[in-house]
Amino acid sequence: MIDKEKKVLKNRAYLIFFGFVAVMITIIYTVISIQFTELEPGLMPGDRKIPERIVLDKPTPGDVLDKDLNPLVTTVSYYDVYMDPVVVSEALFESKIDSLAVGISDLFYHKSAAEISAELKHARKNGKRYVLIQKQVTNEQRKSLRALPIFKEGTFKGGIIDGKETSVRKNPKGQLAKRTLGYYRKDGEKEVAVGIEGAYQDYLAGVSGQQIQQKLANGWRNTGVIVQESVAGSDIVTTIDSDIQEVAHSELEKQLITMDAPEGCVIVMEVATGYVRAISNLRRKADSSYSESFNYAIGRNSPPGSTFKLAALMAALEDGKLTLDTEVNATGEYRFKGSKKSLFDSNYGNGYGKISLKRAFELSSNVIAPTIHEAYKSDPDQFIAKLEKFGLTKPLGISLSGEPNPKVSRPGSKIWSGISIPYMSIGYELEQTPLQTLNLYNSVANNGRMMRPQFVKEVRSSGKIIRSFDPIVLDEKICSMQTIKKVKSCLVGVMEDGTGKDLKTVEFKIAGKTGTVKLLSQSREFLGRSESEYQASFCGFFPADKPLYSCIVVIYKPKKYIYGAKVSGTVFAAVANKVFASNLKYHEAVNEASVKSNSLPRIKAGNKADASNVLANLGYEHNVEGGGEWIGAVRPLKEINLIPREIKKNSVPSVSGMTAKDAIYLLEKMGLIVEIKGFGKVVYQSIPEGTDLENGRLIKLTLKNI
Repeated sequence: MIDKEKKVLKNRAYLIFFGFVAVMITIIYTVISIQFTELEPGLMPGDRKIPERIVLDKPTPGDVLDKDLNPLVTTVSYYDVYMDPVVVSEALFESKIDSLAVGISDLFYHKSAAEISAELKHARKNGKRYVLIQKQVTNEQRKSLRALPIFKEGTFKGGIIDGKETSVRKNPKGQLAKRTLGYYRKDGEKEVAVGIEGAYQDYLAGVSGQQIQQKLANGWRNTGVIVQESVAGSDIVTTIDSDIQEVAHSELEKQLITMDAPEGCVIVMEVATGYVRAISNLRRKADSSYSESFNYAIGRNSPPGSTFKLAALMAALEDGKLTLDTEVNATGEYRFKGSKKSLFDSNYGNGYGKISLKRAFELSSNVIAPTIHEAYKSDPDQFIAKLEKFGLTKPLGISLSGEPNPKVSRPGSKIWSGISIPYMSIGYELEQTPLQTLNLYNSVANNGRMMRPQFVKEVRSSGKIIRSFDPIVLDEKICSMQTIKKVKSCLVGVMEDGTGKDLKTVEFKIAGKTGTVKLLSQSREFLGRSESEYQASFCGFFPADKPLYSCIVVIYKPKKYIYGAKVSGTVFAAVANKVFASNLKYHEAVNEASVKSNSLPRIKAGNKADASNVLANLGYEHNVEGGGEWIGAVRPLKEINLIPREIKKNSVPSVSGMTAKDAIYLLEKMGLIVEIKGFGKVVYQSIPEGTDLENGRLIKLTLKNI
């Protein structure tokens, strides 16, 4: 029995001995492998050193900015921050840990200072050297952390550990022009370049640098030695006006909901330059919300419908085949040889009787089809030649990818027939993008001068302009000034006593044209009115006498109404009104010496100090009640009292009544990601007040100007 026990003890001793030897061999092998591997060419064995390698140092991509240099796309860096409480000296830890905990709690609101302090003390006591402070910390928050007690001593004395940096491209304005702004991705050899980000990636990307890494026992680590500095990407200054963009987006979305339509687009272009000031493309998702998922405005061909009657009228006037006074007989039903179906006027075939060509255009009568057919049936090439001169038969050559060629029937082609000219004259048997349609109207507004639509104005590096994109003239004169004046009068007539007369504007005239297209069925045929789906559009410019902007609105497959004026024209009018109202070019300066109103002003919810300063500067006496940084909305009667709004650290606050600036500042400071829709003041927030805070959670705000 004793011998058996001795044998067991002996075996255990051998096991411990050989285990120790194995560990020592592993350690020795690791040291030797570090010191004597990857011998560089030309070195003797005695000259061996720690292996090094050169790696790329990726640059920070440039931003995409609006015309006023506000970011539309930017790079946001996030860090996961940890703490090693063990490295902090006992005296420093004991004296400052509570102050550090208060600072962390104020920054992130997720835990109380007492909880944070207790966790860090417990971790130090148990020798835990990697305690999570916060995930997805922004660079600004990281700087604030490093200024706190203990942490300001740095990594080795203060224990702060920055995790791996993660860079994310972010659209601060959410869905606004998101598809046009685009993106760039590279997966191996495959590149996906979409929109402005894709088209200008060479500028945005910057130039990679080089730095040295050394191979240590736990892997490759940076030495801090820079071989070549990286060069940050340049910023792209777009032509987008964020104020106009917000109006276009919100008005389109509102109308899509009202009309129960699946998709639509809006483009606003500056007449004189061709700079695109707003472009919105919305598609309905499965949850019935709308998002920018496809660029209809520049990427999809469809029949333009009656908005194309402008081109047909211009051709006939320019060639001297017709005048605005030419009498036509609008019977309401029009039949052509070789066609199985008739064309009807929108008043259910009743027609308008004998009227002038100008009046037919204003009423959008399809009598234009037989009229143009009669004018060009003996020489269809002359009609096509005029369309070419108007820039309607080829792409515009914009800088963004995805623009298709217009589809135009030509004599001698397989699809050309005896009804091609009449159907083309009213916007069928041809297809083009909304941007291509808009460019013709913009040329008319610009007195015949055709511009190339542009989306980028400048490239800037470190704030300095390194390249400018000046307006590009495609054709100095697409037709005579006489023709331009005539068709302008027709477009104004549409709005004053034609299909657009119900669209109300304020203090200025609109020139435009409605368009309603019956879409082909899945079997590629036109069905009856009740069975068909439609595309409604409105295109024009404003103010009519001195055009500043041109605009097109296209809404696909509306359910409630089908006609262009009712469906798309209302969006056009709303955009025009709001752009007019906010543009100082249209308004006289406010009298600076005006007398202050006797009535007390309403105060929006927001920052207490800001409200107090404004009231003081305006000369209003007011009372500041309680503490805190924020106040609720105030509607004073006899006196102004600024009443505080309670903000709890661990729950979502109410931002109702605040402006976007104050709401975003408060919510992002509390760790939420904010997406806004509309303008004015907050009327709805997707996460209710009092909900427990979750860092990094998305909250959607709806604003209205009420």
